[in-house]
Amino acid sequence: MDGQIPAADSIPADINPQGFETIPDVLAYAVAQYKDAPAFTSFGRTLSFSELDRLSAAFAVYLQQETDLQPGDRIAIQLPNLIQYPVVVYGALRAGLIVVNTNPLYTAAEMEHQFSDSGARALVIHKSMAHKADKILHNTDIKHTFVTQVGDLHGFVKRTLLNAAVKYLKKMEPKYHLPGAIPLRAALLKFHGETPKPTYRKPGDIAALQYTGGTTGVSKGAMLTHANLLANMMQLQDRVSGVGAAWHDQVISPLPLYHIYAFTIAQVVLLSGGHSVLIPNPRDIDGFVKELGNWRPTGFIGLNTLFVALCNKDAFKTLDFSPLKLTISGGMALTHAAADLWRDTTGCEIIEGYGLTETSPAVCANEPGAVQIGTIGIPVIHTDVRIIKDGEEQPIDEPGELCVKGPQVMRGYWQREQDTRDVFTPDGFFMTGDIALCQPDGRFRIVDRAKDMIIVSGFNVYPNEVEDVVASHPDVIECAAVGVEDTVSGEAVKLFVVSKNPDLNREEIRDWCKERLTRYKVPKYVEFADELPKSNVGKILRRMLKQPMPTLDQLDEVS
Repeated sequence: MDGQIPAADSIPADINPQGFETIPDVLAYAVAQYKDAPAFTSFGRTLSFSELDRLSAAFAVYLQQETDLQPGDRIAIQLPNLIQYPVVVYGALRAGLIVVNTNPLYTAAEMEHQFSDSGARALVIHKSMAHKADKILHNTDIKHTFVTQVGDLHGFVKRTLLNAAVKYLKKMEPKYHLPGAIPLRAALLKFHGETPKPTYRKPGDIAALQYTGGTTGVSKGAMLTHANLLANMMQLQDRVSGVGAAWHDQVISPLPLYHIYAFTIAQVVLLSGGHSVLIPNPRDIDGFVKELGNWRPTGFIGLNTLFVALCNKDAFKTLDFSPLKLTISGGMALTHAAADLWRDTTGCEIIEGYGLTETSPAVCANEPGAVQIGTIGIPVIHTDVRIIKDGEEQPIDEPGELCVKGPQVMRGYWQREQDTRDVFTPDGFFMTGDIALCQPDGRFRIVDRAKDMIIVSGFNVYPNEVEDVVASHPDVIECAAVGVEDTVSGEAVKLFVVSKNPDLNREEIRDWCKERLTRYKVPKYVEFADELPKSNVGKILRRMLKQPMPTLDQLDEVS
């Protein structure tokens, strides 16, 4: 196994001039450099770098002095985008613990799987989700639970009003029974101003168990080391450096920090001395647009569905985007239509990147000033990408599985040695499961996920290609293509469409496709929907479209 798995315990020296060894080293550096500058904001409360330092230190001291947790133990964090999130993440890491990022929308059963699989011994959870933990904690190894509310780090008046509104007006905090649970605010106050004992962690030690989305099978914990995450932070910092120094002044961060895409980008912003404006509920598009009116964004982190939803709001179009220097897209394919709409609305081009949970996440990204929509650009520094089919590297313009080797590639899957072996080639390349090709100009293009490919009469149809064509229709807001069984062709293309025009019909969509796609790629079936099922990040879940369409209430439970 050692011969198969690439080392995840070192960072190339040329991108690590400060000699960072662990993630807390980054926080210490940033605090020393930027001290009183704003670091994170949510619900109108801003934490400076020095406040983040003091609060995370207090949490680390509590973990060290009031619990039996030891370096290497796992702590699950299940929070929305609140300023408490970076406090507990950095506090846990300063105490030498391994962070287990957990989706706030998980069902009790999903929580139990992740907590049990990771062997988590502690949990930090938002009060609105505590009733789910109530049902399953007795089946896990969790002995220490911390509960927090929205306003816990605000001043007395606003804290009282926020917490009361969430509990009594929105009724978002069902009753629960968690004996011994510690209010996070009390834990922070108890040791505020104290310094944790140093914990010696090596670059190759695990920093986070980042669970895969589970969209293609059982969710597995990717072991991401301090070196993995540090390397990817600096790889991304290198890639966006051409944008200019001010890109990080006010970065709008609507994607959940539990997701590896937002988790790593937030640390790139922190390392750069920037300010992350956290959006706790980006699904409330009207509320999101209203919040944006309070800022003059210099950076924006998003994905295709969010760009489209925002740009279709008249109030969004009236905002001032003149300071916006950087927009990053990841998590799902960026369509030409969405990229054009965002550029026309904001004046800022989108830089699309590509990555996976297992790669911390960034593998490739377009270069500022040299964006080519429809590609994922070139590999980030110190990353080797190859296109492999049947064990052979493919020539230019020939599709195959995208495989990657680099310092950001995970150590493996937690307690799943066979699964780990199965995703690495004999010479140590991680096999992504994505079909891609390399263009003559050296840029890579994702064709589709191998598991999502549709085979029509023996011909390969890639959903991304169909979706990109349909999304360019002026009446289409978003769409998704899946394969369904067909007695004649084996599989046929079925298309789900969300339209802004109630009169748009199936034949108009098919005619649009016939003009732009080879005949076998044209959707045989077209179904219109009010909304498509999405993950908490906003990625359309094709697997759910192969099942009966969920109701709007059920959509909120999709993880």
